[in-house]
Amino acid sequence: MLAKGQVRVDGEVIFDAQHVVNAFSCINVAGAEIQNKQARYIMLNKPKGYVSATKDDIHPTVLELVNECYAHELHIAGRLDLNTTGLILLTNDSHWSESLTNADGGIIKKYLVTTKDPIDYEQYQRVFERGIYFKTENITTKPAKLIAINAYQCCLEITEGKYHQIKRMFGYFDNQVIELHRERIGQIELDAHLGFGDYRVITTDYMNLC
Repeated sequence: MLAKGQVRVDGEVIFDAQHVVNAFSCINVAGAEIQNKQARYIMLNKPKGYVSATKDDIHPTVLELVNECYAHELHIAGRLDLNTTGLILLTNDSHWSESLTNADGGIIKKYLVTTKDPIDYEQYQRVFERGIYFKTENITTKPAKLIAINAYQCCLEITEGKYHQIKRMFGYFDNQVIELHRERIGQIELDAHLGFGDYRVITTDYMNLC
């Protein structure tokens, strides 16, 4: 069938059996379409009270906010805690989501942090830069960057996503995080016009920004 030119990939006749295809290649064999799956990418502004899961018996999930016929195909690239708000990325492209969540990828996530007590920026930055030891996992956090806003609010840039990491980092100083909002993953920044629970489809122009 290859030799006869009966195989097309993305509209091109293929003769080489070693030709590489992926989950989103449009494949046509002898006039019959056998694969034509479209890659989907969505940016969502997660509100409080929604879990970063595809299914949950107690809380509503972020997927319930996506009013698209293909919502059931999506998974979450980078989860947020129940009461953390902000940027969530949803996709059916597992290769892309793995590149975003790979702990060794060094992709920066930026959060807006509001604390109960004032922030001693000089002291906090010194500790965040060297890392904080988490006994439970026996790990030390990677260097993080603190950006001052005011006495009770800052931006924090991290390259990891350990369990309740930011709350535990501030907990090192016995300072409670009362609001946490993710603004950016890599170079993908949450659109300012998206209200809580709103989303929009993003194009392949965004795919190389992480």
